[in-house]
Amino acid sequence: MARGLMKRTVCAKSIFELWGHGRSSGELYASLKSYPVDKMLPYLQSDSTYKIHIHTFNKTLTQAEKIKKIDALEFLPFNGKVNLKNPEHVFWILEDYGMDPNNVPEEPIDLYFGRWIADGQRELIESYSVKKRHFIGNTSMDACLSFIMANHGRVKPNDVVFDPFVGTGGLLISSAHFGAYVCGTDIDYNTIHGLGKASRKNQKWRGPDENIRANLRQYGLEKYYLDALVSDSSKTIWRKGMLFDVIITDPPYGIREATRRTGSQKETVKSAERSTENHIFISSSYHLSDIFFDLLKFAAEYLVMGGRLVYWLPIYRPEYVFLISASGEVERGYIIQRKLCLGKLVCL
Repeated sequence: MARGLMKRTVCAKSIFELWGHGRSSGELYASLKSYPVDKMLPYLQSDSTYKIHIHTFNKTLTQAEKIKKIDALEFLPFNGKVNLKNPEHVFWILEDYGMDPNNVPEEPIDLYFGRWIADGQRELIESYSVKKRHFIGNTSMDACLSFIMANHGRVKPNDVVFDPFVGTGGLLISSAHFGAYVCGTDIDYNTIHGLGKASRKNQKWRGPDENIRANLRQYGLEKYYLDALVSDSSKTIWRKGMLFDVIITDPPYGIREATRRTGSQKETVKSAERSTENHIFISSSYHLSDIFFDLLKFAAEYLVMGGRLVYWLPIYRPEYVFLISASGEVERGYIIQRKLCLGKLVCL
């Protein structure tokens, strides 16, 4: 279960089976001596190989200091052979020297010893970094946040994932990485087709191959790309029925990206009396409350049973409150104002 969790998470670096903990070397050794031997022995057999790794937070140790700390663990029943390149079992000593780099204590505040189980997927943040991406926009989602959203959506192989505000497709990439087929819509024609002014520094216009498909091709994920369509999210283009396993999106808030939808000229000049109708589509304002209402309504109609909707909800910190229900459970309440400064991830 732990390895399965670490195969998905980008928030954790590593996970260990804790064998001992203390606020000093003496406390750590006493803790290790009290740890059940029968839980240690399966990993300390004579026919096994192992190595011990030391990691310090906020301090750098010399090689001699590391060797001294490793030799101090000779009381543990290690019967196997040391293998520094490809050991069967890896043990870690973790030492915490606090958070202040200008006031590092001589001795660690906390010490831990345990068996390494698995590493997280932190490297995905770098390998999928927006800085290296072929096609980006003003609001391209950070790689770390994209993978967090995909995990909240429980995206799995062969799912169909939809983003109604797809933009440059950053959320599609994280979902495709986990084997889902991805698609999206956006009202901006230029963004969908990779046209117009570029968002990258020192580049005036987008190149001929700057588009969402090229982004997925960059990471070897093109086979999971279904399509991206020019469409107004407030006016659905889909036939009725359950189509999507997951809906993951980052709606525009009107701060870095305009909130707009299609409308007729008649709607914008409703107060003026005109005898003829004009059905030429133009952009009209799209209030934040309407965006979320339409999004929830769409999810209710087009998500499969048990499917998930994941989106960012902007909040104004002074108006963000926690409500306690009669049963004692915490219920989150949101009051949205025009002045927005923070984002809260919502998963339904």
